[in-house]
Amino acid sequence: MFGKNYFSRLMLASGLLISLTCGAADLVIAGRDDVYGKALDSTLARFQQQHPGKEIELLKLPYASLYEKLVISLRENASAYDLVLMDDSWSPEFAGNGWLQPLPASLQDNDFIPAVMAVGRVPEHSGPVYSLPVVGNVEMFAIRKDLFDKHQLPAPTSWREVLSSAATLQQKEPGTAGVVFRGMKGNPIVSAFMPILWAYDGDVIKDGKAVLDSPAALEALRTFKALKPLAPTGVDVYNAADVRQTMEQGKAAMALEVWPAWVAPFDDPAKSRVVGKVEMQPAPGQVAGPSPMLGIWQMALTSKSQHSELAQAFLRYLTSAENQKALALELGLPPTRRSVYQDRQVLDAWRWYPAQLSALESGKARPRVKNWQQIESILGDYLQLALMDQMPAEVALQQANQKITRILK
Repeated sequence: MFGKNYFSRLMLASGLLISLTCGAADLVIAGRDDVYGKALDSTLARFQQQHPGKEIELLKLPYASLYEKLVISLRENASAYDLVLMDDSWSPEFAGNGWLQPLPASLQDNDFIPAVMAVGRVPEHSGPVYSLPVVGNVEMFAIRKDLFDKHQLPAPTSWREVLSSAATLQQKEPGTAGVVFRGMKGNPIVSAFMPILWAYDGDVIKDGKAVLDSPAALEALRTFKALKPLAPTGVDVYNAADVRQTMEQGKAAMALEVWPAWVAPFDDPAKSRVVGKVEMQPAPGQVAGPSPMLGIWQMALTSKSQHSELAQAFLRYLTSAENQKALALELGLPPTRRSVYQDRQVLDAWRWYPAQLSALESGKARPRVKNWQQIESILGDYLQLALMDQMPAEVALQQANQKITRILK
């Protein structure tokens, strides 16, 4: 993803950070900003009550900066960090390069949702566990339950039903689009498309090979394109804020993609016109069953950590049911343990958690390859070209497949 010149420009800044952190604390954690940073702050405050006198340093960085600094530090075999927070798409690269150490069985238990726990293994499902799931992010499908009930429509369980219901509701509810989704190229449009692709039993990569030039992928893309006339004008450049606002304002009957952090405002009277009217469910199936896309944030122990014992103690507490419940109640942070989703106090706070648990249990991870970010960028470009009718669907998939094949080689 990044060239040698890019890494050279950042090496000085990274080296300064390493010199300031390495050896200066009992534990150094590289984490995210925003709500994830608040969650780590809250966890650290409780953890340090149990471990008085321990100096723990927490770095809170934006998504891109976190990835860049981790890659630079870990590829140079530096020991600046003991624990690192990772997007699940990074773990094949980090573990595959020997930057992480396998975690002991004592940190694993059956309360973690299996599909969520699986993304911590490299190779997926069969390999050692290199990370534990911290944030149970999963893509959900949202419907205006009041409109479906008004017009006696069942909640869609297939993408054909999505198309049919969207057309009906758009016709019968003037000013309301049938669907809304993210069409901006790159990660947004890929995230919207993946559950459709998987529902048609297609994939981007299978057995190490690009497989987008398949009948299944073509049917999925044709379905995706058929949704555009049922969406708001300009949907091909919509991003997260556009989808959220469209749903909050009651201007769409369905959203193909809703993440846990987007949901709470739907029930906030200060922001929303649809309080209590939006229901969540896993993405519909088609040829295959529902396959919501997972976006799990994990924490791993670096292979060069000099504080493994304390790092494991923190990781155990961070992912404990006790702490996950506290973070769910304090911040709405999505748990990764089944027991927390079944806790009555948590359910009273967040009504959509049963649907979120269902989505996590049937969730699917993005392809487990080292260079997914490059591949996602290519796929996103061609999906948008097809969505905007600047390239036939079949040609877009063929050209994306050719470029991805070259990357995989």
